[in-house]
Amino acid sequence: MKAPGFWRKGGMLPVLLSPFGAIYALGGRLRHRFATPYRAPIPVICVGNLTLGGTGKTPTAIDLIQRLNARGVTVHAVTRGYGGSERGPRRIDVAQDSARRVGDEPLLLAAHAPTWVAKDRATGMRAAVAAGAEVLVLDDGFQNPGFAKDLSLVVVDGEAGFGNGRVFPAGPLREPVMQGLARANAVVMMGTGDISTFDTPVLRARLEARESGMSFDGERVFAFAGIGRPEKFFATLRGMGAKIMDSEAFPDHHVYTGAMVNRLIARADEQMLIAVTTEKDMVKMPPSVRSVVWPVPIGIEWDDEAAIEALLDRVLA
Repeated sequence: MKAPGFWRKGGMLPVLLSPFGAIYALGGRLRHRFATPYRAPIPVICVGNLTLGGTGKTPTAIDLIQRLNARGVTVHAVTRGYGGSERGPRRIDVAQDSARRVGDEPLLLAAHAPTWVAKDRATGMRAAVAAGAEVLVLDDGFQNPGFAKDLSLVVVDGEAGFGNGRVFPAGPLREPVMQGLARANAVVMMGTGDISTFDTPVLRARLEARESGMSFDGERVFAFAGIGRPEKFFATLRGMGAKIMDSEAFPDHHVYTGAMVNRLIARADEQMLIAVTTEKDMVKMPPSVRSVVWPVPIGIEWDDEAAIEALLDRVLA
């Protein structure tokens, strides 16, 4: 889904939709009040957000997985597999599973740790525990009351913030801000943003391109992306020195058909441009195009690495 423009501003339409937002928020409160959460016998770390759309959850989850791997901890990831048909629980096989089956973000996670797709998150967590996991990292699921969390991080896009501050469908919020932050251990502020309104501890971080084997400095590129905020990816490319001569933005979790991929490649070739996209988009591309489309890997840079390590120390203890 592409976020409607009125989610970022006020106006009559958000006001008219606010009663539906109130009903949506009430449903969330009732789910939490009457749920009986599954308590895993191992630490559970949940990376979520308060808004619909991309904020940097998956890169944050991958960063935590890498930090746990560096400690010698056996970490498994569990995700709902948004956009995929698999109900699970299924441990992803990166050599066999496609994004159509398990979703795009789970394939990114599976490159760093055993990853389970399960529409019922608790069932996936049980499967991971039975397979030998010592810590679980969940990408999304902050609003899911079906399982207990030992560490909950809420990722906030510093530029987009909370949009117009209203709950879906009147705005981008999954739940009221203060209600959500009351359950969070820390906010991960991705990029610049105002932190004066948060009582919850705030960790500042930013998304940065990783070494990909190719320098884009001065290169003329055709950039395309199907993520929460494609303009962030385009800005990252410009920060790498790329000259974006043409671009196309798609909705988050966009499904690429073979004909569409061929059209995008032809569009780049006609203008003698390098076709560039995100890793998340790349996992949905057929292997045959991976020599002509360049993915740009994205990682997390923390302002205070000691702070995130301290949170991991606490949950592991």
